[in-house]
Amino acid sequence: MSKFNNSSEGPTLVILAAGIGSRYGGLKQLDTFSPEGDSIIDFSIYDAIEAGFKKIVFVIRKNLLKEFDETFRPKLKGRAKMEFVFQELDRVPDAYINESRTKPWGTGHALLLTKDVVKENFAIINADDFYGRKAFETMASSLRETDPKSYTFHMVAYKLKNTVSDYGYVSRGECKVSTDNFLQDVTERTHIEKKDGGIVVENEEGDLQPIDADTNVSMNFWGFTPKCFEFGWELFVDFLESNKENSKAEFYIPTVVNEMLKSDKVKVNVLTTNEKWFGVTYKEDKAIVQNEIMKLKENGVYPKKLWE
Repeated sequence: MSKFNNSSEGPTLVILAAGIGSRYGGLKQLDTFSPEGDSIIDFSIYDAIEAGFKKIVFVIRKNLLKEFDETFRPKLKGRAKMEFVFQELDRVPDAYINESRTKPWGTGHALLLTKDVVKENFAIINADDFYGRKAFETMASSLRETDPKSYTFHMVAYKLKNTVSDYGYVSRGECKVSTDNFLQDVTERTHIEKKDGGIVVENEEGDLQPIDADTNVSMNFWGFTPKCFEFGWELFVDFLESNKENSKAEFYIPTVVNEMLKSDKVKVNVLTTNEKWFGVTYKEDKAIVQNEIMKLKENGVYPKKLWE
């Protein structure tokens, strides 16, 4: 048992579920991918609880509260605590409320909003990404072994080739990692796609250039102590000031992480995994996810009915 957590306490899992899903064409967070009615979130929560996470925090839009509460409260009863944080467009300083904006301010904003709810070590993930059992086990173990007063954070890195869609471009955090497995820099790449048998990335000039298929990328599976909340808010205000007229600009977690890395305090331990990511960026991805989930259940990785 870790000296930082007793058996009744464990890390918290924060699930980012406030996105619009414009490329998917619907509310992909609660879309189902099995005959039993499982969402991708169901598998993330199941894996997290199995790995020792004790509280689930959903970051959602307020108009989704009833649906999320009715969906997950019965499943989590007796298994984990559940709380909600609302990522609304007006949860910014009044001077920066943009009436023309329809999409949330991004994952970095969502992270900052959890400060009042999360007081323990925690992981943060996307609602629509399937991360794999081993990734949760590795992250849970690392968080249990980390002092909550520490500035050592964690990130699960995936190989780029295991994370791309067959149906269009995706966003990934391109990671620069030191020889001793610490993160040096993460760059949010908003356009990565398969092309001509390889993988290409859009550079700052808008041109597509090749990128190594074995590049380590972030899938927004981060592990933090509460010390992370010392960073980011001033950067977010600067972002708001720079994007007053841009109704589509998003403030990303990697932007906050890079600010952390520039300090002389923070280290981000890179936890590597060979897990194959799958998720839904496009409607066409759904059949692939359904097939992968079916195989996992047939192979006994998950029970046919997760919550019985």
